[in-house]
Amino acid sequence: MKIVSYNVNGIRAAIKRGFIDWLAGLNPDVIGLQEVKSTEDQIDTSAFKDLGYEIYWHAAVKKGYSGVATLTKIKPNHVKYGMDLPKYDDEGRMLRLDFGDFSFINTYFPSGTTGDVRQSFKYEFLDDLFGISQDIRRTHPNLIWSGDYNICHQAIDIHDPISNKKSSGFLPEERAWMDKFTQSGFDDSFRRLHPEEAGKYTWWSYRANARTKNKGWRIDYHMNTLSLTERIKTSTILPDAEHSDHCPILIEIQ
Repeated sequence: MKIVSYNVNGIRAAIKRGFIDWLAGLNPDVIGLQEVKSTEDQIDTSAFKDLGYEIYWHAAVKKGYSGVATLTKIKPNHVKYGMDLPKYDDEGRMLRLDFGDFSFINTYFPSGTTGDVRQSFKYEFLDDLFGISQDIRRTHPNLIWSGDYNICHQAIDIHDPISNKKSSGFLPEERAWMDKFTQSGFDDSFRRLHPEEAGKYTWWSYRANARTKNKGWRIDYHMNTLSLTERIKTSTILPDAEHSDHCPILIEIQ
């Protein structure tokens, strides 16, 4: 079973850049999209349906902002929209699909790059999501928690850890939260399978030719509960997909 996570930074723009053909070629069983920046009725979903996908969409209230969507060829047993917290659900931050003996959670974490107000909002989100993660695990112990976390966990995950040490996304408090999250029972699937592989990033600034120079950040993750670790056979980054300032990440699970 192939599962992909991809911050498309606007699904309508990604479609114009060839996203549909790319999706058909890769043919994942499930793909979680972040930052779709649209409601479902603002796009022609027939192309997804023609490829065999069911569509689950959790848009933000604000037009052209945030939002997540999950496309799946495997019918879920249950779908949970949101976090039951309006301040996050109004921004379309999380969508959970339950499949048999595991659940796939597609999440778009807030960015704090626009200033102190949003950085504080990000810290609130992290605290609340940690609590939610512990609650969900009591009833759904097998989780794949994927998406754009907007945090580089370790120095190996960012092109220049020294100059970015005070940048949102690589702040000590954010990295400490990642420590806490993984220590609570989640594996970073990519780092588990590629413990020392440097220069592997999932986001590049549009400025200063950063992608060509590979001056990137690894901020997109497939995190899995330890109960699933042995079932994760592949975890890889797909930098050749260029529909966004992010690139997709893929895992294969037995």
